[in-house]
Amino acid sequence: MNRRRFLQVAAAGPITLPEFHPKSMLHVPEHPVARAKFPAIDTHTHLFGIGRKYAPDSPEARAELAQTAKYMDECNLETLLNLTGGNSQMLLAIRKTMSEFGAKFLTAAEPVWSRASEPGYAQWQVEELKKCKQQGAVALKILKTLGLYLRENGKLVAIDDPCFDPMWDAAGSLDLPVMIHTADPGAFFTPIDSFNERYEELQRHPNWSFYDHDFPPRSELHAARNRVAARHPKTTFVYLHVGNDAEDLAEVSAWLDRYANVHVDIAARLGELGRQPRAARKFFERYQDRILFATDASWDAGKELPQQDLKPGMYRCYFRFLETDDEYFDYAPSEVPPQGRWKIYGIALPDDILKKVYHNNAARLLQLRTI
Repeated sequence: MNRRRFLQVAAAGPITLPEFHPKSMLHVPEHPVARAKFPAIDTHTHLFGIGRKYAPDSPEARAELAQTAKYMDECNLETLLNLTGGNSQMLLAIRKTMSEFGAKFLTAAEPVWSRASEPGYAQWQVEELKKCKQQGAVALKILKTLGLYLRENGKLVAIDDPCFDPMWDAAGSLDLPVMIHTADPGAFFTPIDSFNERYEELQRHPNWSFYDHDFPPRSELHAARNRVAARHPKTTFVYLHVGNDAEDLAEVSAWLDRYANVHVDIAARLGELGRQPRAARKFFERYQDRILFATDASWDAGKELPQQDLKPGMYRCYFRFLETDDEYFDYAPSEVPPQGRWKIYGIALPDDILKKVYHNNAARLLQLRTI
């Protein structure tokens, strides 16, 4: 380095981590994928519920779905499943709006947690679930509320509390797969320090951390969820976010081997799967009949969560990961990686597996046509 250049660098001074946006010097083939190779069913979206400031049957909601339908046509997305559908009364309004778009949109129901401590809740929730089925619900969504937030007399209610057994059984008898979010990524249960690979994300969202509070260990939450699946073999469970343990595919594999009624989705875990492409490909090959295409897409994501922003750019990251063997590319359409500072690699799945992951596995669970 010549003296003039040295002085320029020295004058600039050190930069902070948020200012560090390195540009890769790697030259490798790139194969962007604009449309899914097969009609895709996204089994994990949030079109209603979370963060909404307007009613589901409002003009704003209809306009939002109309724009979403255009994106779907661009990307070869056949169906989106809304997981935040609420109770039977909310489902009435949601189905009214969705019906204007044919079969593009489906919705799940949610338990009414606010009544969980009331006498007779177990049977009431069973009857409520039957009403949700009548209103068009095709699945039951369990938020991480259960295990991390739902309390009775100040104490967290366990995921495998027997009071919920009638609900799990009812979901099975009604052919409603249980889409269950348990715990969160491993980094959210460790100190927010220089060793945490998701330090920047947790600095932006410190309330996402479950470390050093009265929350159960992550392993205990997973074990309680697994006990529920074991007790209810006639009910189908979909462990969302690769079971919230995408960092340990060997552990997830053990769950799938042990519980024949369990599936997983890949929502919002592209960053985890894509940095271990060889292990991920083996995982997809072995469990090709039990993995669902999913993104956790939401209209509320925006810049804060670009890996979940319901726009074509986000979907195309998934397509590229699943369909190509490209190397060292972004897992989200953003300048700074939102979850951790790494790139991902494609796994180039063969067509027979792609067809199952994109469409047929979900179609089978949701009783839709296969291709």
